[in-house]
Amino acid sequence: MSYRNAKDIFPPELLKEIQTYVQGERIYIPQLDNVRRNWGKKSGSREIITFRNNEILKKYKDGLTIGELSELFCLSSESIRKIVYKNLKDANNSIEGDLNV
Repeated sequence: MSYRNAKDIFPPELLKEIQTYVQGERIYIPQLDNVRRNWGKKSGSREIITFRNNEILKKYKDGLTIGELSELFCLSSESIRKIVYKNLKDANNSIEGDLNV
């Protein structure tokens, strides 16, 4: 994690106030809760996992077994089951929502 010099960020009055509490140390200033990103947004992990899960579901629908998918994606059978059944449930809920429109 890189850091920035407080002199370059804070106005002089605020910097003097902060220096009454801490001097010469690195501090972490957390983001506000309402501006926090969801997990995996910054690194792209969320998209990678979503793509992988969609591939697992597609291959399952194409006829691969849970065991074959487990070997192919290097995941436990239980993890593959969770991915497949959750995505099938989400797909069914999406279809039902479209039918109600």
